[in-house]
Amino acid sequence: MYVAVLGASGRAGSEITKELVARGHKVLAIARNPEKLPNGNGVTAKAGDASDADALAEQIKGVDAVISALHFDVPAATLLSAVKTAGVDRLLVTGGAASLKNSAGVMLYDSEGFPDAIKPVVKPAIDFLDDLRREDQVDWTFFSPAMNIFEGPRRGEFRLGKDELVTDENGESKISFADYAIAMVDELEQHNHSRSRFTAAY
Repeated sequence: MYVAVLGASGRAGSEITKELVARGHKVLAIARNPEKLPNGNGVTAKAGDASDADALAEQIKGVDAVISALHFDVPAATLLSAVKTAGVDRLLVTGGAASLKNSAGVMLYDSEGFPDAIKPVVKPAIDFLDDLRREDQVDWTFFSPAMNIFEGPRRGEFRLGKDELVTDENGESKISFADYAIAMVDELEQHNHSRSRFTAAY
């Protein structure tokens, strides 16, 4: 496929770009600072500001899908407007874990002990998912990571979930950026979570 990756210079975006190229996909890598992006070998790097919906729409015309690895200072309405204008059918979004539910069915954001200090940081991701859930034209997918996403090896194995946090036998929820990228590109190729959210962890 020909895939646009927004925020391709970040940790998640760069790993997703790497995984896409390794599987033979072509990547349009877009970031505010394209000098940090790889170029060649299946990747075309371009400078872009995703907060400008019209300009972004022009850049992404002709791609098969858009993967957003942006921070949530760009609202869902802006990205949805861009992909609709560009005529792109699929939008996959790297999300946050705070909107996942714990084993008691309570959203982590609302659970006892969730740090108040980070609530303002993670709330925009929750709002973004809420906005996507009201969208009925674009084929979207929201990928919530494990609670702890870290630089680590590419193991190639993890467990998937939907709306509930996935934890290991020690009660920890974690995954490496490399395996996170595998899960995202698997979703791009397999299309298992149309207009829904999923998660992955060891």
